[in-house]
Amino acid sequence: MSQNPSYTEYHPRWIRTRVSSYWWLKRWSYFAFILREISSVFVAWFVVYLLLLVRALSQGDSSYQEFLSWSGHPLVLVLNIVTFFFVIVHAITWFNLAPQAMVVHMRGKRVPGSLIAASNYFAWAVVSALVVWLVLE
Repeated sequence: MSQNPSYTEYHPRWIRTRVSSYWWLKRWSYFAFILREISSVFVAWFVVYLLLLVRALSQGDSSYQEFLSWSGHPLVLVLNIVTFFFVIVHAITWFNLAPQAMVVHMRGKRVPGSLIAASNYFAWAVVSALVVWLVLE
């Protein structure tokens, strides 16, 4: 018991198969997963952009005009157009995943996933129509 245990220099290697950096291009489901993950960055940009807009509005007309001129820069316009499409992708993928993320019971029975997704899309359409009506009014 008082002897020191003997250690070897040998360290076994893990058996790992090499995975390509482009593994996500092999299947549509993998590609859609990566698109959804990337869309989060654009959603974050959208939040930052809205916060910058609110800040510019709160600081007066000159700050707002400066924000508008900055927003008119071609790079910002392209970024906002790409952001718009990624926000749409993010919303659609979330609405399609919502039935799996939440289980709703009504009168002791589980509500079908298609009904949950359809109610999300319906609410999105109603809110979008309300925003269009407010903007055009």
